[in-house]
Amino acid sequence: MKAEAIKLDGKAAGSVDLNDAIFGLEPRVDILHRVVRWQRNNAQAGTHKVKTRSEVKYSTKKIYRQKGTGGARHGARSAPIFRGGGIYKGPTPRSHGHELTKKFRKLGLRHALSAKVAAGELVIVDNIDVKDAKTSALAKTVGALGWKRCLIIDATVNEDFAVAARNITSINALPVMGANVYDILKSDTLVLTKAGVEALEARLA
Repeated sequence: MKAEAIKLDGKAAGSVDLNDAIFGLEPRVDILHRVVRWQRNNAQAGTHKVKTRSEVKYSTKKIYRQKGTGGARHGARSAPIFRGGGIYKGPTPRSHGHELTKKFRKLGLRHALSAKVAAGELVIVDNIDVKDAKTSALAKTVGALGWKRCLIIDATVNEDFAVAARNITSINALPVMGANVYDILKSDTLVLTKAGVEALEARLA
């Protein structure tokens, strides 16, 4: 499959051959769903915690006599039935992550890239190597190209470009090793450099 490439100023920069086994698949929602779920679960902190009956601070004295009150029999204010008492079977710190094979994660990345091609949301640029880039100038360039909430993937992100882009909320720049299904699907425009395409194909081959 061939794709036209452009420069950051919008001018044509030739064409690029895209591997059909990576960019030409029929996107499968079930595969993408499993990989995104794996990513988000691994990112979850899992630090939720409540105090149990043994952890709340109350006197251990029996709160009232056993008989003669006409009410239920209770021995401690820390019981879960009382306001401020310990929580019964509440959440405790744990990992929400689960395993997913490398082979399946690569497959998910292929389907995510293919989904962007199928949706017409993939743009190939010659390179993003700029010197002394300014945030204001880069914001105008991106606005002129019509990129909204774009993800830019390069073999290695140019440091000057990263500095210029970090204060623009609509731009996220990642090296190929950081490319992931969630960020790709979340973006409205996926921008790959020619070097990024080669590195992705080498990673997913």
